[in-house]
Amino acid sequence: MAKDHGSSVKNDKQYEGLRKKGMSKSRAAAIANTPDASKKGGKKSGGSKKS
Repeated sequence: MAKDHGSSVKNDKQYEGLRKKGMSKSRAAAIANTPDASKKGGKKSGGSKKS
């Protein structure tokens, strides 16, 4: 079971996973509080590619 990190973190399970990967507390909390963070997957949408 995920530990409760207070009301500032909405997704405790995701927060813990990000912290285990070495992410800072503030960055992990920001990502865990983003509703569609798992859908984005950290990939940039659009943009140009170098050939």
